Formats: sequence, structure tokens, C-alpha cells
Amino acid sequence: MANKLACLITVLCFVFAQPLYAHCEIPCGIYNDDARLAAIEEHVTTIEKSMKSITELSAEKSINYNQLVRWVDNKEHHADQIQEIVSQYFMTQRVKPVDEKDVAAYDTYVKQITLLHQMLIYAMKAKQTTDPAVVETLRSLVVDFRAAYK
Repeated sequence: MANKLACLITVLCFVFAQPLYAHCEIPCGIYNDDARLAAIEEHVTTIEKSMKSITELSAEKSINYNQLVRWVDNKEHHADQIQEIVSQYFMTQRVKPVDEKDVAAYDTYVKQITLLHQMLIYAMKAKQTTDPAVVETLRSLVVDFRAAYK
């Protein structure tokens, strides 16, 4: 009987387990900033492809709504992933507050936080539109953050 109960509990754990996507928030010291930035860039490219596909599918004479919905969902998912990396990885763990009296360090901190906040906003805007200008702005913000983060 105990074995059956243990088996049932194990199965239930697998069925109801939530996947974990974010890097841990314990002080493990294992960080790969370049990988996170590359992931954001890949998400931006995927959003761009999604936007193009949505625009193309919407212009067809006979709209395939199934594919259209899938591309919209894909675009939203990748925008969410950008927001997750920006907020949970960079803003929570990597960009540290500095003493305002250290003017150079504080200016860098403000620049980094501002760019990250703008990335969050443009990831949100990417969900709301198929305007390629949003993707270009988001891509530019990633480049600017990469330079400010060094």
C-alpha cells in the first residue's frame, strides 16, 4: 500500500509541477550575461518573424485563422520571455544599485536601468502591434544596453 501511495504522489508531482524558466535568485554566482543578451536578441528576431507572418496571413484572401492565432501567440510568448529576462535576471540580480555620490557609477546605473525599463515597455508594445518600428527600437535598445552594461 505504501508503494502505491508513493507512486501516486510521484505521478501527481509530475502532473502538477510547474516548469521553471528563470535563473535562480539564490547567490549562486553562476551568470552568463552574454547568453541572456543573445536570448533576448533571438526573441526579438522571433517577434519580428511573427509580425511578418501575421501581416502576410492577414492579407490573404482566405485567412487561416488557426495559423494567425498561433503566430500571435508566438509573438506574445517571446515578448514575455524578454520581459522575464530583463526583470528577473538583469533588474533583479545583475544591475546593482550604487551610491549616488559616485557620479560616474550612478550615471551608468541610471542608464542601464532606463534602458532595461524601455526594453520592458517595447516588449509590451510588441504584443500590441505588428509595426516593425517597434522591433527596430527594441533591437536598438538591446544594442545600447549591451554597450552600457560592459
